[in-house]
Amino acid sequence: MSSEERPGDSPFRHESTARDDAPQFVLPLVVRIEKAEPPARTDALEAAARAVLDILADERSLGDGEWAQAMRDWQDARIRKVVRRARGAEWRKAAALPGIAVTQGTAEVRVFPPVPLDGWPKELAKLQVSGTELDDPEPPAAPDLAGPVLWLSPDLDMSAGKAMAQAGHGAQLAWWELSEADRKAWREAGFPLTVRTAETAHWQQLTAGGLPVVRDAGFTEIAPGLTLAVEGHHRVRSLPRPPRT
Repeated sequence: MSSEERPGDSPFRHESTARDDAPQFVLPLVVRIEKAEPPARTDALEAAARAVLDILADERSLGDGEWAQAMRDWQDARIRKVVRRARGAEWRKAAALPGIAVTQGTAEVRVFPPVPLDGWPKELAKLQVSGTELDDPEPPAAPDLAGPVLWLSPDLDMSAGKAMAQAGHGAQLAWWELSEADRKAWREAGFPLTVRTAETAHWQQLTAGGLPVVRDAGFTEIAPGLTLAVEGHHRVRSLPRPPRT
């Protein structure tokens, strides 16, 4: 989304816009869910958000890179993200495709360049969307306010897969809001971020304060409406850089 684009033309809104006339693409994300050791829900959400940032910043997505045209086509239409699950041999087959792997705590997520809605690679097309029910074994710690916080609505009951897509949307909104210098700072710091669910009173403050918000189009699981607010994205300029080796 360009800086000139109006908030009302957000690709996450459910109203019909010119974006609907463009060919539609989807960004595939796959989360590894082994029966014996499923990941923690919050780890999976944060891994998905970071995976979206990684592919947006990857040199293959920019300029004349091999993924650049697909990334442009995807962002010219609705910004769809679909999360599927895999384990065992399915995960290994998916991991062999071109993409980017992200590990966050107990979670492993792989993001792939956008594909047409009806043009998924066979290794990904057969993976299940349902079954991404994950829990946190312990309540998540307080969010790290040194970096961006992606606040989920307390009023929605979403599967982990749906919430992962919302976290990815929020990370993308934060990326679009930043200058090139701030994007570079965030990337060099390793894209630190936190995903948490807001308390009701806090959610009302977040959504009334002019912050970037995700308005889900309501294609799956939930009705159209607000799902996530992005807070503190400009703090990335003050993040410490990792030591050079």
